[in-house]
Amino acid sequence: MSERLRFDHVGKRFPGVVALDDISFTVAAGEVRALIGENGAGKSTLLKILSGQYRPDAGTLAVDGRSCAFHRPRDAQDAGIAIIHQELQLVPDLSVAENLMLGTLPARGGWVDRADLHARAASVLARLGEEIAPDTRLGSLSIGQRQMVEIGRALLRDARIIAFDEPTSSLSARETDRLMAIIGELRAGGAAILYVSHRMEEVYALADSATVLRDGRHVTDVSPIGPSDADRLIAAMAGREIADIYHYRPRAKGREALTIDAITGPGVRAPLSLQVAEGEILGLFGLVGAGRSELFRLVYGAARPSAGRVLRDGVALPPGDPRAAIAAGLGLCPEDRKDAGLIPLASVRENIAMGWRNLRGGTPWLRRRAERDGAAAVIADMRVKTASAETPIAQLSGGNQQKAVIGRWLMAEARVLLLDEPTRGIDVGARSEIYDRLYRFAEAGGSVLFASSDMAEVLGVADRIAVMREGTLAAVIPREQANAETLLRLALPESTTSSVREPMPV
Repeated sequence: MSERLRFDHVGKRFPGVVALDDISFTVAAGEVRALIGENGAGKSTLLKILSGQYRPDAGTLAVDGRSCAFHRPRDAQDAGIAIIHQELQLVPDLSVAENLMLGTLPARGGWVDRADLHARAASVLARLGEEIAPDTRLGSLSIGQRQMVEIGRALLRDARIIAFDEPTSSLSARETDRLMAIIGELRAGGAAILYVSHRMEEVYALADSATVLRDGRHVTDVSPIGPSDADRLIAAMAGREIADIYHYRPRAKGREALTIDAITGPGVRAPLSLQVAEGEILGLFGLVGAGRSELFRLVYGAARPSAGRVLRDGVALPPGDPRAAIAAGLGLCPEDRKDAGLIPLASVRENIAMGWRNLRGGTPWLRRRAERDGAAAVIADMRVKTASAETPIAQLSGGNQQKAVIGRWLMAEARVLLLDEPTRGIDVGARSEIYDRLYRFAEAGGSVLFASSDMAEVLGVADRIAVMREGTLAAVIPREQANAETLLRLALPESTTSSVREPMPV
């Protein structure tokens, strides 16, 4: 196979941080190369250099044997490069068709050629297997559908080099299967694929080879790659052996801390009741569209229930009132970290202290000092990798941003954590650290209700598992009785004939 892309001694520095140091590897035409490493390893920075968002401080890139210097994203696009970002680069108020061809809208006589625009959009949507009208407002779509639109943009450009950054983190099983087929087609057509994912079963199924980064450095290459390389790859990523990322440990349960009593509302169509005890971690499993995120919004007060109530320590919370939920000790980490969990331009300190500020009195000077000290303690406790507490949180990797969001509620001394996909897009080492912190939180009497579409995670971490299906509660299962087959049978709609792949152990 001919060489299509080369990174040659590439380096990148930011104030106080060496993001990339002497990175060299190649990707051939018709090759899928996995780019793997823990959060903060430098993967996103490398993709931003490839996309033209950043310029390297050292080294060069070559496309089809020719050295390239990208000064802006358009330069990379003109060179046949497309990046499918984990944090979507789309405009919610534009149509699906307009987003698909953003920057390359077809024109005739100085006006947008709407007929051509819709025809091209309909063609790529059909290829993606999405039954979406081209004139649909993008903001009305689910996160998974938006992700498929982002992928469609690359297909429309006929890119020769395509980088996928955690592309399946928001996709359903059906959409994931379709994406795998599309990547196979691109490989057969001679495209060079860079595939970034923490889902190792996808890496083994798709990739021909792998490059491992750690702390901004190139650790090793593996070719060919398969499940037998699991221990080697994880040790290379983490710099240590991680035999079991879950490390489940049982603990004593206390009194009932959170009660969801016959609640219904947007996304929850039948009365739903759940209880979470002090010291308990209750997992909430379900497929895309099951209603897990909608239930969290009802419990937290971000949406108003049509019936039922939420009780904290036996006291009913005012419906539709997040401030009252926070005051009662509830903290929510939303699924959509970028849009609903962070203020990107604010510092790490400000984002962590956000839930704490309104709960504290004292003089302004004492509050400022306490805020600095509290945020510093959370950064150390959650092992957030940042040059400084004053660094804009947008500069952190996704995993470190998520650690900060969880740490926000630890600083605010929340006693009930509502975690929606808490480890989405996070590497195995960081996941293991987050699980350990949740166990410690529960051992101190805290309560955790977490939703995940990762079956292995739910089976590995939860004391009990509640399964949702199409806006209803299908069952609540003790840990000892739960297995993959049971969860899938309960989560699938009764009329479905689809198959869902079981996750491979990491």
